[in-house]
Amino acid sequence: MAAATLSRAQAWEHVLRVRRFDWQRGFSYQHGSISITAGGEWHCSDDIEAGASQLLDIMLPLVARATPLVMAQLGQSLDGRIATECGASYYVTGEEGLVHLHALRAVVDAVVVGAGTVAMDDPKLTVRHVTGDHPVRVVLDPRGRVPEQRFIFEDDSAPTLHLVGQAHVARWQACHEQHGHDVSVCGLKVGEDGVDPRAVVDLLSCRGLTCILVEGGGMTISRFLQEGCLDRLHSMVTPMIIGSGRPTLTLPVIECLSQAMRPAARHYTLGDDVLFDLDFTTVAEKGIN
Repeated sequence: MAAATLSRAQAWEHVLRVRRFDWQRGFSYQHGSISITAGGEWHCSDDIEAGASQLLDIMLPLVARATPLVMAQLGQSLDGRIATECGASYYVTGEEGLVHLHALRAVVDAVVVGAGTVAMDDPKLTVRHVTGDHPVRVVLDPRGRVPEQRFIFEDDSAPTLHLVGQAHVARWQACHEQHGHDVSVCGLKVGEDGVDPRAVVDLLSCRGLTCILVEGGGMTISRFLQEGCLDRLHSMVTPMIIGSGRPTLTLPVIECLSQAMRPAARHYTLGDDVLFDLDFTTVAEKGIN
């Protein structure tokens, strides 16, 4: 009898099961031919497809854990652009990169985007290219400037949380109620430098949302990285040269390369794109302060 082969679809089902596994109580997961330990180390006693093996390598460190996770995802060109000057970004990465993004959404509690991303892209922020549950959609809008008619406000397929500056709470609560939006509004303190990403993480944690994906845009992700709030960054690089446009990350100026962040890194090929999985969990690499 030929040996059984674990497919990519079966590997994805294991990822979802591991996501639901109580890692506070157990240090290893066993189901059929797969055994997984906390941290994402795995073994399969059956043969396994190459795509399935890569999927487990990428996703298991994100879900086989008992501690909170704040990660970000970026799709960029070879010359470090996420969009053109006018903000066009559909689609920087290829089809496999899009599937990967939806897989990330399916394994987190909440997906965070800034006001500019919602205003420009009008994203759905739902899981459509893989099986899995939709995350809570979080709009970071300290100045209360997002247009009222946006998909994530009008769509009730997933919960939406609108985070605005304290001065804008009453207006937006009345606005969402008037339009019949099923949206929760929560106020944030806004300082001279905007909203403290740590305050956002703490607020979401208090709501039981401890596995967080910061999806965009570049300035929002840069802010989380600068403040040392990111544990991981998935950067998808596509073989495209835009030549000008919006930069991937904008961080404080450094004088020499010895000051540059050098996180632990893994890389994978997804179609024509290359995924860099960057780990910022060491104290020295989590941010610039």
